[in-house]
Amino acid sequence: MARLRALAPDNLPEQYLDLLAFSNGGEGPLAISPYNFCLDPAKIVADAIDSENCGQADLKGFLIFGGNGGGEYLAFDTRSVAPWSIVVIDMVAGGDSAEVIAADFAAFYDRIGVEAKTT
Repeated sequence: MARLRALAPDNLPEQYLDLLAFSNGGEGPLAISPYNFCLDPAKIVADAIDSENCGQADLKGFLIFGGNGGGEYLAFDTRSVAPWSIVVIDMVAGGDSAEVIAADFAAFYDRIGVEAKTT
């Protein structure tokens, strides 16, 4: 956690850091697309920041903190001012495929661990 705090932008949501401190990774349902949430451990997130998303230029401006376990990243869109929106990014299509799924981490957090309602 200390390395992540040192490398991450200053305005990383405290609620996100609290979630990492509690679980440091994990998987569960998500009430919005992509419907599954795999939280990356702090070390993986710190490594991604340190390597500038493994040198993938099309992912510049995104702080990836997890995925869905099936080909999509979940990330903070740090290209604008905080609070950052949460986006889903197709791993093959890259950064141009980023789609906002929550206005900020607080809105995203409220959907963690909740099954999507089906009609």
